[in-house]
Amino acid sequence: MKNVLFVVLVAIIACFLLSNTLPEDKISWKKMDEGLYYAEYNSPLKSSHSDSKIDILKISSKLYDFNLLSAKEKGGSSKTAKDWSKQENQIAVINAGMYRADHLTNVGFMKNFNVVNNGRLNSDNTIAAFNRKTDSVPEFQIIDLTCQDWEVLKTQYNSFSQSIRMMDCNQKNRWSQQSKKWSMVVIGKDKEDNVLFIFSRSPYSVHDFIDILSKSSLNLHNLMYLEGGPEASFYLNHNKTTIEKMGSYETGFNENDNNNQFWRIPNVIGISKK
Repeated sequence: MKNVLFVVLVAIIACFLLSNTLPEDKISWKKMDEGLYYAEYNSPLKSSHSDSKIDILKISSKLYDFNLLSAKEKGGSSKTAKDWSKQENQIAVINAGMYRADHLTNVGFMKNFNVVNNGRLNSDNTIAAFNRKTDSVPEFQIIDLTCQDWEVLKTQYNSFSQSIRMMDCNQKNRWSQQSKKWSMVVIGKDKEDNVLFIFSRSPYSVHDFIDILSKSSLNLHNLMYLEGGPEASFYLNHNKTTIEKMGSYETGFNENDNNNQFWRIPNVIGISKK
């Protein structure tokens, strides 16, 4: 009996010691407004550059509209995220996706009500969908083309932006490990129906970045990649708080942490109060 008690005691102590060696989840939310929360998360995996902090804006889709703004629709001129926010009266703005060499056209499918930015689906497997036409679907979702019916869903929303799948509908990391790394901005959806704008100036491989987020307390449903390197942008200006975040490092393109200004981008997703 004594041997059994000893083994149990050792197991309890081992579990306690192990739990104290794991990275602590230090996501602490600051309330910006009703249904709007901001966090600066200290990544447990340290990056080679910058401060290893991840900026996250949690947005209730019940209280905020998501607005797809594009240079093609708004006069043909790219703008910085800050200028997009100010000129279009947006609370926060991030990239809507990567763009082609014409600096206007989204790499994947993009449509906003009757304005088509790019009418062709590519091989990427996720599409952000918002401005719903019917109450039978969520106000915002990231459609996974491998497990949802696009032919039905494409008739139920007004706004779409296609980009690269990071986490699938089963919460699996879909990005192979690679040596390349970069600053990045991504969009996610949690299991409580909140939308997440996520930005990291510190460069990570996308595979590692997905793992960092999936192991946090964000309770993610899925994730979609938007942009990387110095083009990656996150801007917020609301209730006397201004946050300006721009990317810098990108393997093979801009291998430094020196960029300190927003780059002009043609397509963004912004938010405004309902």
